Amino acid sequence: MNLETLRHYLLDKKSAVEDFPFGPETLVCKVGGKMFALVALHESPLWLNLKCDPDKAEAQRIFYTAVRPGYHMNKRHWNTIILDGTVPDEEILAMVDESYDLVVQNLSRAARLAAGLTGGKE
Repeated sequence: MNLETLRHYLLDKKSAVEDFPFGPETLVCKVGGKMFALVALHESPLWLNLKCDPDKAEAQRIFYTAVRPGYHMNKRHWNTIILDGTVPDEEILAMVDESYDLVVQNLSRAARLAAGLTGGKE
């Protein structure tokens, strides 16, 4: 998966915005002010950090050698995916969807409303 395809998919999520709070080398995608994806732009191949369910995170790390505990993140709740072609694009997109959904679900009701979102915890 290339950067443009990934970036387009990330930013196509409802109310998703990009930010560079850690400098120009790390693209951060947020929803409701909370991060759901980080892309290490200086790495080749690209590295992608995504929030994940802890049980799924462990299974993904076992199944794919390119999936590792989240670099500079809570290793129980974040994975780093090295986009070297060994993880199918469909699986990467599913991981993005899960990360986005987990973050939206954990937003406060006020944050969801402010971002134009519905669902999640009430």
